[in-house]
Order: sequence, then C-alpha cells, then structure tokens
Amino acid sequence: MELDEVIKTRRKVLGISQLDLAEMAEISLATVKDIERGKGNPSIGTVKKIINVLGLEMIFEVRKTV
Repeated sequence: MELDEVIKTRRKVLGISQLDLAEMAEISLATVKDIERGKGNPSIGTVKKIINVLGLEMIFEVRKTV
C-alpha cells in the first residue's frame, strides 16, 4: 500500500473526517486532501504528525536486494 492509501484507509476506519485529521495533526486541510489524492509531497514532519494522530508508526528498513 502507498502512503496515501494507508492514511485514507486508516482515517476512515477510525471515523475521522479530513478536517478533523487536519485539526488534530495541526496541518492544513489542503495538505490532507493532497496527500490522500497522492498529489502532495509532505515532509517527514508532516507525515509524523498524521501517523501519530492515526495511531500508526513509520518503520524504515534496508531494502532486500535480489
């Protein structure tokens, strides 16, 4: 799943509107909409704010090469 899909799906599971998410994460509504449409280019800081509100965590791993 891509970031936009994860955020949108989790937000809907929690029953949070885009406006509520924006307010709780202290970011603009336009930013939330852009991210969910796959059009945004959010900073890591913005992503962290969103995933904290949604109860998610970000994990970085070294890619496995073939």
